[in-house]
Amino acid sequence: MQQTRLYQTIVTKIQDDIKNGVYSVGSKLPPERDLAQLLGVSRTSIREAIIALEVCGIVEVKLGSGVYVLKTQFETASPVTDPVLNIHPRLAPFLTETQDMSPFELLEARLYIEPYLAELAAKHRTEQQLAEIKQAFMMNVSDNLEHSHDHIGDRLFHIRIAEASQNNAYTFFLKYLLGQQYTELFSRLLSLYTTTDMPLRSQYEHQEILTAIQNQEPERARKAMQNHIQQVIQIFSRQE
Repeated sequence: MQQTRLYQTIVTKIQDDIKNGVYSVGSKLPPERDLAQLLGVSRTSIREAIIALEVCGIVEVKLGSGVYVLKTQFETASPVTDPVLNIHPRLAPFLTETQDMSPFELLEARLYIEPYLAELAAKHRTEQQLAEIKQAFMMNVSDNLEHSHDHIGDRLFHIRIAEASQNNAYTFFLKYLLGQQYTELFSRLLSLYTTTDMPLRSQYEHQEILTAIQNQEPERARKAMQNHIQQVIQIFSRQE
């Protein structure tokens, strides 16, 4: 039986409040901080719930203004449990469908897995694998120059590093997690909270990771990847 995620429980509570007239159409929900205190949960869980409600068309998120109720009549259901959606054809072969997980669960898992993958890649990568990592990085640079929203190079960069770890199990887990970044919930998180300088910042962080792997410096590679994922989490967790 699939476990109910915390954000889904919060969604149900807010849906019930809307149905019971606590919040009317056009009214603004309390700020994230207040909802977190009221429900005794973290602000990131509240953020995930709000995004899920928006994906279902129940609320609208207006950055800098607040979260507004759009309708009070709707089907009560656990939203955003869709399989992987809208995967770019060039990435589809690398990614796999999976069960539901929240965006911050996904990022936390990547934070624990990917630094070790970078460390292993620095130890064990072949020259061919290094060339593939470099190729993915150059695609990342090209994507940024073209203001691409597909982020193919970014995703491939992480995939190629995993492959260079020489551990197929870890590589499978990483591809599994990256596939979840194409759910509607994660996609909306990206569109709402990605800063304009984030792609370029990630590119610079990727350069540091690449240099460490190229020079076969495992500890430097591990720290560089850890810093990179921590920066991503910090951006998506930032307070408005």
